[in-house]
Amino acid sequence: MSEPDIFYILGNKVRRDLLSHLTCTECYFSFLSSKVSVSSTAVAKHLKIMEREGILKSYEREGPFIGPARKYYNIAISKTYVTTVTPNLFWYRGLDLGDFSFEKAEIDLTRIPIEHESLLGMVNSFLDLQKELEKILQALQAVESRRDRLMKEIKERYLQEIGDMTQLAILHYLLLAGEATIEDLSDRLNLKEREVLVKAQELDRFIPLIIKDGTIKIDEKKLKQKLGGVEYAGENKGRG
Repeated sequence: MSEPDIFYILGNKVRRDLLSHLTCTECYFSFLSSKVSVSSTAVAKHLKIMEREGILKSYEREGPFIGPARKYYNIAISKTYVTTVTPNLFWYRGLDLGDFSFEKAEIDLTRIPIEHESLLGMVNSFLDLQKELEKILQALQAVESRRDRLMKEIKERYLQEIGDMTQLAILHYLLLAGEATIEDLSDRLNLKEREVLVKAQELDRFIPLIIKDGTIKIDEKKLKQKLGGVEYAGENKGRG
């Protein structure tokens, strides 16, 4: 299969929202339709486009109750896309994610001159920069592979121990975005703002959050304290 037209797919907000929900868990059609503010016909069209491009795959599965089988969707690719757009460059690369043992990248731009006296020198420096870029891309592949694997484990553990999909969706978004407004989460999750706030407060029982002025983010200081992190453990010992 050819490379999917990722820019076309991501250029539509509804498709981005559908992908965001599908990164939390595989979903059946009616559930996805309830999470976006467009008609079920429009949702079906967007899902068909993404399935055609190879972004999604679908299958039917019997539900827990008597009735017709439900059609489920999940994401069919594991890739990171890197792009550069300037007046001089339009470049992008899809990086397959797998298990990478790459641990360290050493980038050295000091040996590559900024000013050049000849066209040949410019071409040579460009090729040298390409080699440095390849090191960065290998490091990015390794980082994203580990993030992907860890997010999968976080989802499995949270559903096993807590079992609340809405809390998990909020945690998932906060891990990726750093912070979010209640209004933004309300829009993304298709919930009332007060419902988002209640779910965030429930999530705070398990993962420490800062909920202030309509914004939610993970409280990294409390998180490290709960884990007994080195920097905070050291501070506590000093006070003792």
